[in-house]
Amino acid sequence: MSKKIKINTEFEVFDYINDLQKEDKDLLLLAKKAMENAYAPYSNFFVGAALLMENGVIVTGNNQENAAYPSGLCAERVAIYHASSQHPDVKIKAIAVTARTDSKVLNTPVSPCGSCRQSMSEYEVKFKTPIKIIMMGQEGPVYISASISNLLPLTFTSESL
Repeated sequence: MSKKIKINTEFEVFDYINDLQKEDKDLLLLAKKAMENAYAPYSNFFVGAALLMENGVIVTGNNQENAAYPSGLCAERVAIYHASSQHPDVKIKAIAVTARTDSKVLNTPVSPCGSCRQSMSEYEVKFKTPIKIIMMGQEGPVYISASISNLLPLTFTSESL
């Protein structure tokens, strides 16, 4: 006999970036700034990320494309891997993500891809601390998740190995 389970997620929704707490707004503005340096000549989809560490250090990243598509890397992983390489024992408190494209105005929040979700999950599990995720498009509402588990509820961890 089978049964069903229901998984719920919860997000805080803000209508405008100016409605955010200062720390979250500042992080999102740094993500927007990082987005402008993205290398996206193939997709024209520019993504920026800004990561706040427990020690107050902020690390930014942006997507880096490559003609051999699988060789590129998303903004979130650029920031996370840089942070981990420079500050391996420091917890990640939050990451802000935003994007723009040349083909239309993105007025809904852009969420991390599956690979980025799994990568963020690794650090949430490693430090046993939730990572806040702040998501926005070019304009419009901002979604905040208190943890990566809201975006990736059935996480693959080292316990699965």
